[in-house]
Amino acid sequence: MDHLIWSERPRLRDPALVCAFSGWNDAGEAASSALEFLIDSFGAYEVARIDPEEFFDFTAVRPTIRLVGGATRVIEWPATTVSVAHIPAADRDLVLLKGHEPSLRWRTFAATVIEVARSLDVSLVITLGALLADVPHSRPVSITGFASDERLIERIALARTGYEGPTGIVGVLHDACTKAGLTAASLWAAVPHYVAVAPNPKAALALIRRFEGLAGIAVDASALEQAADDYDRQVSAAVASDPEVKDFVERLEETMDEVDEIAPHHQDIPSADAIARDFQRFLRQRRREEGGL
Repeated sequence: MDHLIWSERPRLRDPALVCAFSGWNDAGEAASSALEFLIDSFGAYEVARIDPEEFFDFTAVRPTIRLVGGATRVIEWPATTVSVAHIPAADRDLVLLKGHEPSLRWRTFAATVIEVARSLDVSLVITLGALLADVPHSRPVSITGFASDERLIERIALARTGYEGPTGIVGVLHDACTKAGLTAASLWAAVPHYVAVAPNPKAALALIRRFEGLAGIAVDASALEQAADDYDRQVSAAVASDPEVKDFVERLEETMDEVDEIAPHHQDIPSADAIARDFQRFLRQRRREEGGL
């Protein structure tokens, strides 16, 4: 059975495939929100879907009913969509894959994603994820990850993760890409566990910023920056109103500050050369968007 349903197979320039899944891999909806932001920012359009029939337990991830015209009932099945964005101002285009974490046949699902990458001549696969952690909302978001190419880790000064334990579709997909010979990197944002339910635009923004360094594509994230500032203010106000939670967060802050003093996270801070390259790339892309050389 062909699991991919194509509506178009566009020609793209050295595309990067970016993947994110709601569910277990998506604390605070940070990864899925980051991908949605990229889709909206670059006007991406859908070119394919992965048939959900073989990959979902519909009693766990149920289809929904939508009324059309107030009368016709339409069933919408859990969708894994493939969209593309042409970015003339940058040196490459994007392929963006979003959906819910599948319930079944993960190895076959990963092989189907690799088929997408092969069909569109993808040169780089980037997976986005977010996990709950003992971190305070008041500190910069910690981004960890891993890559199939050591040079990628060094280029963006990525903090390596030492995690061992259960994994989700993001980990399985990264492993499958590496075994298939595709250059792949996985970015993970740490989300405070005490605000796990609320969408976390601050973590989504941190993923976007690390994505920029990996993909070499500048993103105007001013709207997300404003949402992140609002999130910080709202969470801080909520924490301040509850003495018990306030005390807990202050202990987290003290612990993080102590760890930073003992072993500063220099790897979390891009080098001056990396910052200069990203800034120059942003200026070039902005000039192209404005019709310059």
